[in-house]
Amino acid sequence: MDVLTLLKNDHKTVGTLLDRAKRCDPGDGRLTDLADEIESALTVHAAIEEKYFYPTLRDRAEESDEAVDVFEAYTEHELIKKLIALLKSGRQPDEQFKAEVQVLAENVTHHVKEEESTIFELARQMLDAEELEELGTQMQAAKSRLMRSPRTSSSKKRPSRRKTAR
Repeated sequence: MDVLTLLKNDHKTVGTLLDRAKRCDPGDGRLTDLADEIESALTVHAAIEEKYFYPTLRDRAEESDEAVDVFEAYTEHELIKKLIALLKSGRQPDEQFKAEVQVLAENVTHHVKEEESTIFELARQMLDAEELEELGTQMQAAKSRLMRSPRTSSSKKRPSRRKTAR
C-alpha cells in the first residue's frame, strides 16, 4: 500500500473515533474508552509520520515554502500531543474532558485537511510511485510493531478517574 493511502486510511479511522466521541455526552463512560483509542491511534500515526514521512519530504524540499509546510505539520503534531496529554489526566469524563476532546477533534480535522492537500501534494511531486509504495511498506511495518507495543496499545489501563475540583 502506498504511503498516501496508508495515511488517508489512518485519518478516516481517527476521524470516525473522534466523531463517536463528539456524540457522547459529558459523563458517558464510553468517552474514556474512545479517548484511549484516539490516543493510541494518534500516537502511532504521529510516530510513523515523524520517523519516515516528514523527514523524507523535509530532506527533498527544494524551496523554503516546502520546508515550512513540513515543519508546520511537525508543529501541529506537537500541539495535538499536548491535547492528548490533557486527555490522559485521569479525570472523569466530565464537561471539561468533553471540551478537550472537541478541541482535539478540531485540531486533528485542521491538520488532516492541510496534510491531505498540501503535504500529500508535496509527496506526489517529490516521490515517484515506487518510492510512495516503499515508504508505505516501511510505515505499515512500523505501525504494526507499534500497535503490538504495550506502550501504545489501547488495551492498557488508564489510572483510575477521580473527580477534580472545579
